[in-house]
Amino acid sequence: MFEGFSEADFNVFTIDGLDERMEAIKTQIRPKFEELSTHFAPTLSSLVGDEIFVHVAKHARRTVNPPKDTWVAFATNKRGYKMLPHFQIGLWGTHVFVWFAVIYEAPIKSAYGKILADQIDHIKEQIPQSFVWSKDHTKPAVEKMSSLSTTELKGLFERLEHVKKAEILCGINVSKEEAVKMNGQQWIDLIDDTFKTLAPLYELSKKAHA
Repeated sequence: MFEGFSEADFNVFTIDGLDERMEAIKTQIRPKFEELSTHFAPTLSSLVGDEIFVHVAKHARRTVNPPKDTWVAFATNKRGYKMLPHFQIGLWGTHVFVWFAVIYEAPIKSAYGKILADQIDHIKEQIPQSFVWSKDHTKPAVEKMSSLSTTELKGLFERLEHVKKAEILCGINVSKEEAVKMNGQQWIDLIDDTFKTLAPLYELSKKAHA
């Protein structure tokens, strides 16, 4: 049963050394991702109408620098997720994130950027002002929906269409201070609501064909 996130989860990212931090991720954070997965793999499958598979970040390519964040991703392929539109739940040392993401490895990226730009008025109606956007999943910086003009939001979408390494992620960030106050059921409810809000972005991605 998922009980929420604790100070100890965030403190993992203060541990020096690749092996030491990876061991802490495996023992401290990964079991929580597995607990969340037992709920969200079936609920996302129902929500989006496709079978969803779980991918817990392994950070396998790292040889020197310890990871600054970690996550579990949900996608329609059991072998991988990076080339597909996907959902994520994860942690940086400062916050929890819940995303819908299309990252640079996705072949639909350019077509999806055009669809988003064409649907911008619809998206502005559907995505709450409290949500945030990111254009790089490797960095914690985000842009708040409430502070983006229509032109700036369209710029994010056009960048996705035209820039080879561009990405787009939309969802919520919950600060460490707020995160540790929430119990497991509050998290389940919040993530459920977030994924339901993001589902229309997933639906739009089905229209993008590489």
